[in-house]
Amino acid sequence: MVNKVDSNSTGLSYAEEASIGVLPGTPIWYPLEPNGYNDFGGQLKTVARNPINSSRQRKKGVITDLDASGGFGQDLTQNNLTRMLQGFFFADAREKPNTLPLNGTAVPITGVTTVDDTYAAASGLGVFLANHLILGSGFSDPLNNGLKSVVSASATGVVVNENLADETPAATAGIQAVGYEFDSATLDVNVAGTYPKLLRASGAVDFTTLGLIAGEWIFIGGDSAGESFVAAANNGFARIRSIAATYIELDKTSGTMTAETGTGLTVRVFFGNVIKNELAASIVRRSYQLERTLGNDDDGVMSEYLVGAIPNELSLQVRQADKVTVDLGFVATDNEQYAGSVGVKSGTRPSLVDASAFNTSSDFSRIKMHLINGGNTNPSPLFAYLTELTLSLTNNVSPNKAVAVLGAFDVSAGTFEVSGNVTAYFADVAAVQAVRNNSDVALDFAIVKDNAGMVWDIPLIALGDGRLKVEQDQPITLPLSTDAAEGSNNHTLLFNEFPYLPDAADV
Repeated sequence: MVNKVDSNSTGLSYAEEASIGVLPGTPIWYPLEPNGYNDFGGQLKTVARNPINSSRQRKKGVITDLDASGGFGQDLTQNNLTRMLQGFFFADAREKPNTLPLNGTAVPITGVTTVDDTYAAASGLGVFLANHLILGSGFSDPLNNGLKSVVSASATGVVVNENLADETPAATAGIQAVGYEFDSATLDVNVAGTYPKLLRASGAVDFTTLGLIAGEWIFIGGDSAGESFVAAANNGFARIRSIAATYIELDKTSGTMTAETGTGLTVRVFFGNVIKNELAASIVRRSYQLERTLGNDDDGVMSEYLVGAIPNELSLQVRQADKVTVDLGFVATDNEQYAGSVGVKSGTRPSLVDASAFNTSSDFSRIKMHLINGGNTNPSPLFAYLTELTLSLTNNVSPNKAVAVLGAFDVSAGTFEVSGNVTAYFADVAAVQAVRNNSDVALDFAIVKDNAGMVWDIPLIALGDGRLKVEQDQPITLPLSTDAAEGSNNHTLLFNEFPYLPDAADV
């Protein structure tokens, strides 16, 4: 008989349901790395019988309800949040061409050949374009992994400039588009209008075929000679305002861009996958089952499940000299437990992809809160440094109860809300005045590590609080609350995942 089970014997994974409370035929259980749990499980409610009787004692009550919910915290890494973020945003990720997409059917790479430097498949590779920058991953030979530039693509093959090695890869190997390299002298910077543009100077490339959308972020510039614009202000992170066949218009930039011709330059532009809260027609509600293993009894692995779990609350914490952490909370319809004789539910269980946690000291490439000023793509920040930042998201989910149902039969989602708190070092009164004036403010930050990263963007904020904190022998700090609203691109929060970024992005 087992006398106790230690917490280190437990594990956590999740699978997406086919419909609320129902798993697909062969669910995929993705592993997680929790640092701790918050009220994970089901709380039963009972009502005692208390009839009038001479003994003045209660009778045994009955179970009347079950509230199932739970949450956990984990470190933020490049790999461990994107798939589940779709659930919190109630949206599908807007993905670039990828043989291993988050959604949709995978395209197995059937072989890699060195004689013609080709990734081959039975079909499905025609989504890649000549000049695409692609990232290979999961191949056993290192030559087949990493950044490559596409020469040509067809339904059955992608030819690259770099040398590849012969290989019949595993099913976990794949390629994805992470950027585009413009031919020499085909891309200029034009600043003649209200907003700067990446302008097609020559050639036939159609910018609308790159899968970019307004509000999305890109990174301009590569690491080798000629892959960036000469003017440093024309490179770096930038946000797209609009797209046409011949240009990409930008409304946020890393510097104040200047006119430049791309003569002799093969400029690289990197992009990624976007998740944002969508308008009604594109809203997608996902439900999950969260599986927590509880160690072994005499018969096998014990387990418990949150069933019909809808993502409700997310909180991203950024504190000085620390890791970036995230707390995730769910509202579920039911809770189940299984003894070791039953074990865990069936399905495939991929291995955890190891990745380093982001830290708050050296992994922030960009962080900027500023007043929104139309036409000014590089406004002055409201502060130079901050001590902490919290970004919170809630879907205001509530369970639907009914007669003859223990727990809930479904859940309802309320308003998508984004808020947070920032504590900054006080430098001038601009931020305090922005609170009083109810000014339109925006906040974005980029985190970069090991040639990959992400951008979080809140396009419209109303600031609150703003009372200066003055303590003896300490710098003055300014605590601010942030309440987000729908911005010009019809979203409140946008997450941009970059599977690959050049070394230049990590500055």
